[in-house]
Amino acid sequence: MPRKSVKDDETEDWKQVRNNHAAKGSRIAVGPIKGKKDLATIARLLADRPRDHALFVVGIHTALRASDLLALTAGDVRAILADPDDGDVIREIKEHKLRRISANKAVREAVERLLASRPYQDAELLFQGKRGRLTTSWLRRMVIGWCEAINLRGHFGSHTLRKTWGYHMRVTCGVDIPTLMAVFGHATQKQTLDYLCIQPEEIRSVYAYELV
Repeated sequence: MPRKSVKDDETEDWKQVRNNHAAKGSRIAVGPIKGKKDLATIARLLADRPRDHALFVVGIHTALRASDLLALTAGDVRAILADPDDGDVIREIKEHKLRRISANKAVREAVERLLASRPYQDAELLFQGKRGRLTTSWLRRMVIGWCEAINLRGHFGSHTLRKTWGYHMRVTCGVDIPTLMAVFGHATQKQTLDYLCIQPEEIRSVYAYELV
């Protein structure tokens, strides 16, 4: 269904975040959460907050941009949950492309718990604050706060959730780069590797192979 525009957060990847001590004017890309134990710790931290827990779980399992994540309606997710195999189609805000989203067990449980927390009309945004629509800047602050709460060092922001999905698809699950390129809409493999902050790691790993 058509959505109202939400400010995209691409530029947030290049803004200074707290504790980075970067030189004035320099740009530092935010990264993914690389440790699976850290992901589990954050999920437990948010367990008694259905909205924040669902936001985190959906964010790290769908590769949605921050703006698209915050634009999900209750009707969107009900349609996705209604078809366990194929999910449903949403329209991306930035690219105006149709995107098929499905839900795994973790997403299903988190979203169903949120929907059960109060009555939701289909047209209502799934993730709301006391004043209504949430912004990508708000999400950036939330992600930074979650990471700080578990003493996780690094540069984090609203794109951290999306990058976390991509990082673990590549490093943990072994998904090939062309597939991830298609998901992220990237033109080159280098762009995808840079985006996920894993290119240096993959280059270093080449020298670990023993041939004799």
